[in-house]
Amino acid sequence: MGKTFFEELNSENVTGVAYKNVSLKKNVLSYFAHVGNATIADLCKELNLSAPKVTALLSDLIQDGLIKDYGKVESTGGRKPNLYGLVPDSAFFIGVDIKQNHINIGLSDLQKNLIKVSEKLTYKLDNNKESLEALCTLINDFVGELTVPKEKILGLGINLSGRINYATGYSYSFFYFNEEPLSKIIESKTGIRVFLENDSKAMAYGEFSAGVVGTEKNVLFLNLDHGIGLGILVNGQLYYGKSGYAGEFGHIPLFDNEIICHCGKKGCLETEASGWALIRMFKERLQEGSSSILTQSHSNLAELEMDDIIAAANNDDVLAIELIARIGENLGRGIALLINLFNPELVILGGSLAATEEYIRLPIKSAINKYSLSLVNQDTILKMSKLGERSGIIGACLLVRNRLLSLN
Repeated sequence: MGKTFFEELNSENVTGVAYKNVSLKKNVLSYFAHVGNATIADLCKELNLSAPKVTALLSDLIQDGLIKDYGKVESTGGRKPNLYGLVPDSAFFIGVDIKQNHINIGLSDLQKNLIKVSEKLTYKLDNNKESLEALCTLINDFVGELTVPKEKILGLGINLSGRINYATGYSYSFFYFNEEPLSKIIESKTGIRVFLENDSKAMAYGEFSAGVVGTEKNVLFLNLDHGIGLGILVNGQLYYGKSGYAGEFGHIPLFDNEIICHCGKKGCLETEASGWALIRMFKERLQEGSSSILTQSHSNLAELEMDDIIAAANNDDVLAIELIARIGENLGRGIALLINLFNPELVILGGSLAATEEYIRLPIKSAINKYSLSLVNQDTILKMSKLGERSGIIGACLLVRNRLLSLN
């Protein structure tokens, strides 16, 4: 019996005709993944292959359980052709989206349907071994509760903030304790192949693939959270830069202040336009005597979190609304810079601060109009994220699927 597609895909010794067949099978899977079910004639035309060759490829993929013959399709005349497509439950992928104070985990099938989601699991992201162990425990607990066979889970995507080299599996902002890549360390603890990704890029890809993006090919996604991240879509492709670090938008030195950023430098956009900045500003104003509904519900104001301030704004707290507007105006200055540089069709606001909706969107829009070139910003539409908290899960699952199967 010959090797299955996955055995061939992971083999280092596939050459010649076998290598070409693996590549053609990936092309078939990619077509089904992005277009949907199709006939042999559709595949012949798209892949520029003969009918016997396509039939042979489909036969192998059907035998491996990846493709199914869905029966006859209506035809305008002659024999009715058969319709083929992916078997959704033939493979699964896990996405883990790590936030500052919680994580979201989801399982998707080969057809990018979310099968199971666990959101806002309590977790504290700290740069220590205990935090890494806690992360692995949560992942293993999630896997242990699944009803699908573990051998069908082909990959695990993990989103982390900061500098991530997705190609090597190294994280240089969190859990950089060993010479071994972080992806390999987590893989050894979970028993599933691991792919690391920057959280903003994964969220952006989720939104690009299954969210608010339509036909637009040049898009910017802003992850507005404790820090500020950026995902960039250029001509329909996620942009990484040389080592995967493109998008460090929050560390543009836009302000002349003495506030030290988390990166160690002064004047970064994050010092005046992020969740961290919002918490600092809010506490400062309370110390100066300003009032808020949070003073009634929180006896220890030092423990105030960003989510508390967001909830207060959505409950019409004047101080929270005022400071979120200030954050929005500062963000708008930075986004105006991006619009002048990239001339995008669409800018998407996502992340935790986007949950305040118009409270942050309107001051951002006002600042964009004030600071960007009018001829340029007329080309750009500003929208809120459609997927919200699930954008990172969906993006992680899809990126793992695409990389593992080499789908374009």
